[in-house]
Amino acid sequence: MAMDPDAVAKAFVEHYYRTFDTNRAALVSLYQDTSMLTFEGQKLQGPAAIAGKLGSLPFQHCEHQIVTVDCQPSGPQGGMLVFVSGSIRTAPDEHPMKFSQVRNPPRAASIRFLPASFHSHSPRRSKPRSPP
Repeated sequence: MAMDPDAVAKAFVEHYYRTFDTNRAALVSLYQDTSMLTFEGQKLQGPAAIAGKLGSLPFQHCEHQIVTVDCQPSGPQGGMLVFVSGSIRTAPDEHPMKFSQVRNPPRAASIRFLPASFHSHSPRRSKPRSPP
């Protein structure tokens, strides 16, 4: 019996961001040598490079709030393309930042590794801009 790709994508996204928020180092198990991450223009490949980048982010605490998870089939091997958007709060007293991420897990029926991911944050403004 085939699994519903939307349900698989939602379950994966919930697992990924819960792990990101509580134990970022554990995400390394989701990547393989051919996995790639493009993070705000920086291209990284393999579990060590990706885990190093995620571990070097300038915040220890974070909380993701997922707003959308959109999924569509991708390729003949049962892969899928997943678009995620929402907000992330990096400290209890910080305003949340918007984020979006595109993921390309390999197989809808058995997501274990992430072959590719693109990540972007909206810029945070500490003060409103003054008119010129």
